[in-house]
Amino acid sequence: MTQHTADWWRDAVIYQVYPRSFADANGDGMGDLEGVRSRLPYLRELGVDAVWLSPFYASPQADAGYDVADYRAVDPMFGTVEHAEALIRDAHELDLRVIVDVVPNHSSDQHEWFKRAVKEGPDSPLRGRYHFRAGRGADGELPPNDWESIFGGPAWTRTTNPDGSPGEWYLHLFAPEQPDFNWDHPAVADEFRSILRFWLDLGVDGFRVDVAHGLVKADGLPDIGGRDQLKLLGNAAMPFFDQDGVHEIYRSWRRVLDEYPGERIAVAEAWTPTVDRTALYVRPDELHQAFNFQYLATYWDATALREVIDTSLEAMRPVGAPATWVLSNHDVTRHATRFANPAGLGTQLRTPGDRELGLRRAHAATLLMLALPGSAYVYQGEELGLPDVTDLPDEARQDPSFFRAAGQDGFRDGCRVPIPWTRDGSSYGFGGGGSWLPQPSQWAELSVEAQSGDQGSTLELYRGALALRRSHPGLGAGESVEWRAAPEGVLAFAREGGFVCTANTTGEPVRIPTPGQALLSSGTVLYGDEFAELPADTTVWWQT
Repeated sequence: MTQHTADWWRDAVIYQVYPRSFADANGDGMGDLEGVRSRLPYLRELGVDAVWLSPFYASPQADAGYDVADYRAVDPMFGTVEHAEALIRDAHELDLRVIVDVVPNHSSDQHEWFKRAVKEGPDSPLRGRYHFRAGRGADGELPPNDWESIFGGPAWTRTTNPDGSPGEWYLHLFAPEQPDFNWDHPAVADEFRSILRFWLDLGVDGFRVDVAHGLVKADGLPDIGGRDQLKLLGNAAMPFFDQDGVHEIYRSWRRVLDEYPGERIAVAEAWTPTVDRTALYVRPDELHQAFNFQYLATYWDATALREVIDTSLEAMRPVGAPATWVLSNHDVTRHATRFANPAGLGTQLRTPGDRELGLRRAHAATLLMLALPGSAYVYQGEELGLPDVTDLPDEARQDPSFFRAAGQDGFRDGCRVPIPWTRDGSSYGFGGGGSWLPQPSQWAELSVEAQSGDQGSTLELYRGALALRRSHPGLGAGESVEWRAAPEGVLAFAREGGFVCTANTTGEPVRIPTPGQALLSSGTVLYGDEFAELPADTTVWWQT
């Protein structure tokens, strides 16, 4: 059974499962909960502490399940609530915790509340639970304000009244099928506290809060005053993101979580302009962790990495929360591909780059991340060194943002291709009936089967690193690192217990004084009596 270790989340390694792409038990080409359940022993052997499941709720799947029609039901494509209960039970037997997504910013347009609000017309009391507004212009033909959808196009869609006349508009920061809740309405807050309790009663250990920064909108829904608003995201204050009112919501959620034993947690997906703003979400009476998107977006460069590491640790220290570290997830190009390309291209890339370079840097970046104090997140398949699939044909793509704004930032399918388990089969062991997105032929040699036991493989590097991280007293939770002098382009820091990490981010070998005995390295190091030569793009763990 799961051990109720105090503050387990402060140093946890949490593995993100994207259910439709992890494992398919019923052979329909789509991953499901029984598939995840069957692979839990693999995750236990890998050495992670918890599993985070992307949404599996009842949904029309307009945005891969982030458009929820019923928050207390499992979509039939993934199974049933009983399958979810069995998965949670089996995970706990393996000493794995389970974190599930919760999507509080918006629902599906097929949610019962929204369907009734539209059907009943402008006088429906249910409209107050969403953002319905009259349009501007002589006949209300213009949207209520100038906000743009994250997926491209306007953030408003006009309804049709029951008599067939043009009606009010409703707000959707994402797809039109995802109307935003109005969190000023008390019924919305009551409903989500009830949803949290439903899943906590089933045994989940916590929640990843989708769009945690988006729930509260500025009073009056003011215009922004310009186009191309997507370029401002994460860099400027926006009237629909990171409003101070979100924090009272999360204080009420924390009270719910604290009612339950075993330290149930919540993790914020909060895109904010600064790490300091992110820290506000993890004050002692709010959420437990927040994703460190500033770190994810940092390129493989020593100066930039040191700055974001210092900034992250300094921001978390006053609020007593652990820093988190993440390199990939279901919304960005995998880091094995990002690092294969030149700097400055962002987190959504369309070119494969130099595969050998990207994989070498990915290995080094992983060891650096796992050496930092706090909690780390691993996205499914990164332990196999999977690259993004950048050449998916247009007809295979399913990312909704691909079909809006001429495909702008609509290439998330590339990191969502189902992962390979075996060398053979219609889907390399994913399931017996093919795969919902086409897998490259190279997947065979990147499979779990092909890499298991190969000490030079990405998989065995992860297994070794996670085992050391779990056993070494200097790794895991903490608030700081002790930086050491190092050549330009090299990061070197010490932690308690005689642990030292050195990372050469340059494209050339670098000679450094040997800090101690090598514990693990991402490349082949040349050792001398007093010096060690770190190959290009290599990280080494040492014991002094």
